[in-house]
Amino acid sequence: MVLGLLSACKNPVGSRYEPDDAAQERGLLAINEAGCAACHEIPGVAWPKGRLGPSLEGFDDVGMIAGQLPNRPDLLAAFIRNAPAVKRDSTMPATPITQLEAVDIAAYLYGLDHD
Repeated sequence: MVLGLLSACKNPVGSRYEPDDAAQERGLLAINEAGCAACHEIPGVAWPKGRLGPSLEGFDDVGMIAGQLPNRPDLLAAFIRNAPAVKRDSTMPATPITQLEAVDIAAYLYGLDHD
């Protein structure tokens, strides 16, 4: 029975997305300009290391965005721009981040893989 259960397991999933380097660089700049680290600990940002929101270390390995949303780039970008519109009870406020900046920030976050 154990062998049957083990054979039913899938291999570990690799990175879901392969963001391009330029988008990740722009994403880190946008993160710094928007001050995202005031609320989140974000690898690559030396200071501040906010604790109000969750750490974004290893974001690529997160199963669900904010514990409820499928972890897809389009939903993440929408959540970054206006979290309350995407998840009604979100404590993350809407931000003045543009759509392009949100896409780049999502690219940066998907590059934060534990692997």
